[in-house]
Amino acid sequence: MAEVSPILAFAERNLESSLERLCFLLKLPTVSTDQAHSNDCLAGAQWLVDELTALGFDASVRPTGGHPAVVAHYRPNGTYVPFSHVFFYGHYDVQPVDPLDEWETPPFEPHIVRDKDGHSEIVMRHAQADKAEIPRKTDLRNCRIVARGAQDDKGQLMTFLEAVRAWIEVEGRLPLAVTILIEGEEEVGSPHLRCFLEANREELSHDVALVCDTNMWDRETPAISTRLRGLLAEEIIVTGPSRDLHSGLYGGPARNPIRVLTRILGQLHDDDGRITIPGFYDDVAPLPSDIKARWDALNFSRSDFLGEVGLSRPAGEAGFSILEQLWSRPSCDINGIVGGYTGEGTKTVIAAKAAAKISFRLVPNQNPEALREAFRDFVRRRIPNDCTVEFIDHAASLAIDIPAENRYLKHMVRALDDEFSRPTVLMGCGASIPIAASLREILGMDSLMIGFGLPDDRIHSPNEKYEISSFYHGIRSWIRILAELAAIRS
Repeated sequence: MAEVSPILAFAERNLESSLERLCFLLKLPTVSTDQAHSNDCLAGAQWLVDELTALGFDASVRPTGGHPAVVAHYRPNGTYVPFSHVFFYGHYDVQPVDPLDEWETPPFEPHIVRDKDGHSEIVMRHAQADKAEIPRKTDLRNCRIVARGAQDDKGQLMTFLEAVRAWIEVEGRLPLAVTILIEGEEEVGSPHLRCFLEANREELSHDVALVCDTNMWDRETPAISTRLRGLLAEEIIVTGPSRDLHSGLYGGPARNPIRVLTRILGQLHDDDGRITIPGFYDDVAPLPSDIKARWDALNFSRSDFLGEVGLSRPAGEAGFSILEQLWSRPSCDINGIVGGYTGEGTKTVIAAKAAAKISFRLVPNQNPEALREAFRDFVRRRIPNDCTVEFIDHAASLAIDIPAENRYLKHMVRALDDEFSRPTVLMGCGASIPIAASLREILGMDSLMIGFGLPDDRIHSPNEKYEISSFYHGIRSWIRILAELAAIRS
């Protein structure tokens, strides 16, 4: 195995330069759900291609049918190295910034912030200039960077790119062959990803996939997410009268689509938090006792977890701990309801339409397409006379469970243990990463999900941030992981 100390030292000396590159990427408003930002997404993809090309990768912007992807290959000395060819995935697209008035600083003007004397202090503004000066004697590892995408996923993917940079700058080459895929549509459910993977199956199939889009256990403890929940996202639109009606003239005899919709939504759960769709739990397996014992030993704080977001009592499925609810049980959430007049003041109207967006998080063995039909049947059976319902499907992906005997897992654990000087936690993740299921199903690769985010990073919310200590240790961790992987032989 290569001696990594000089490479780690390079990464430490050049942390400020790494942050400058991250700040430049963060300034690009690559919001994938808004077509007004299509050119920004293309600019983000091109910036990544230019950076990777300069490092010696064969990199290109690839069309997908939506926002472009970035594909880059690095082969030491131009050759393929058997059993040492890894695939890395990240995404450059970000969530919308709404509500904008809750941001303390502009979302696409990265700021480096630190806490001092009980208050937040801006250390650096990275707005117009390509380079901003950081005051001397500032310990960057005690600061955080605030911007949309700072953690999800630009900061995370840049940990890998900066680790690659450190290897090449110090050693002149990477120790193994690497393929990188950086997607531009993860935040909208990766609608074109499956077709892209299928069309490029031979080019992208390698030994193991590395995904950097998850969290650490806490600020000092690294983690590998070995379980991901799947996703089913649906939109329903209930239509009643042919037009909006005056509630004084029609209130009572006229069907009210908002009332119909909310009654149906209210029936999705029983009093114990269980989902009431017939057959929903048929394929949900009980959690193995050894895994439950391992999770119970993590000393997870219910009060800290809920208290950080202003809550106090678990509201999920009765009889299961919070970690079980998040990592091993399915869930159903109403993500948005629209209908009638929602502006300031009052408008006494019975709306002609009402709509809701619902997401289900699924666990291994649950089939999202079968559950989609079960959900739609559940809704149709509750639609009364004089109303119709329309369904729009938005996303579907399978859950993932990485077995403990995965041949690469122990190498990742060793690298992280060495970097953080404490045992790595093998944890679940309540979120969904569509690429993980697609990589297994289409390319035959398991995904090892190693992330350096924290639960309080406010992803998808105003004032998203990324701790620079997480960014720093992330770079160093990938340096160690590449060395570990390069040492594996068949």
